[in-house]
Amino acid sequence: MSKKPEKAAPRAARPDPRDDRLIEAAHQAAERKRAGDSNPEPPFSRRLAQIGVLGWAIVVPILLGLLAGHWLDRLLSTGILFSAGLIVAGAAVGLWSAWKWMHGHD
Repeated sequence: MSKKPEKAAPRAARPDPRDDRLIEAAHQAAERKRAGDSNPEPPFSRRLAQIGVLGWAIVVPILLGLLAGHWLDRLLSTGILFSAGLIVAGAAVGLWSAWKWMHGHD
């Protein structure tokens, strides 16, 4: 009887460091997917509407300042003194209100 040579026991394979990075990347991708599913990105139309609201929140106070300043300038014959001042005040009010609105919405 001939004896078959015994096969050596397989060595424990050394883990490939690339496998750890691949596993970690897969976990991160799954976590991002779960986060996206629980808190989805608003649609484009909603973002566009938000931009419109911000634009009007800035423009309307500026225009009101211009109209009030023009009326005062004509009434008091002061050139553009009140127009310029109230345009700047309207811009400050509009930018402040837009900033408050942005920080009140996510």
